[in-house]
Amino acid sequence: MKDDLFLRGARVPMTKEVVRTQALDRLQLHNAKRFIDIGAGTGSVSLEAAMRYPQLQVSAIERNPDALALMAENRELFACPNVEIISGYAPIALNVMADAVFIGGSGGQLTELIDWSLAHLQPGGRLVMTFILLENLTCALTHLEQCAVSDFDCLQLQVANLATLGSGHYFKPNNPTYLISCRKEGSND
Repeated sequence: MKDDLFLRGARVPMTKEVVRTQALDRLQLHNAKRFIDIGAGTGSVSLEAAMRYPQLQVSAIERNPDALALMAENRELFACPNVEIISGYAPIALNVMADAVFIGGSGGQLTELIDWSLAHLQPGGRLVMTFILLENLTCALTHLEQCAVSDFDCLQLQVANLATLGSGHYFKPNNPTYLISCRKEGSND
């Protein structure tokens, strides 16, 4: 989905199209029943997942009141009743197990969120995280070394978009984004 299809608000983060596409691919939601999105922002990851996979039950966790309101508007715009919006600070008490978890925002509690995510994942479930800060990437890499995960992958995505400059064109770069994906050890057979 193109980024400009989503309603946007000042100071409400959104996982951009190229990063969202890579994250959704690595979440492997084609056979999933439950997906949790932590730090959902505008809801771009949750809503695109819900639209691609209508059988999927999505729990989108967000703490920012402006983001919650914007996500609710986007949910209505895209008619996604399978997205449950949860207002709260993650890690949050949630009595569900998921096939996949996405961490798009950590609020300074990254290691706790990784542990919480793994505790709420079915064996064999996918965990995908994105960061723009090197410190968060380093923290996640270090912490995941101690966790029961496999199928580990890490990418740096650097995207530039064509823009006009005077009578010419150039590629305007976006911030690099780091994407980590892994699988919780064990099988769900």
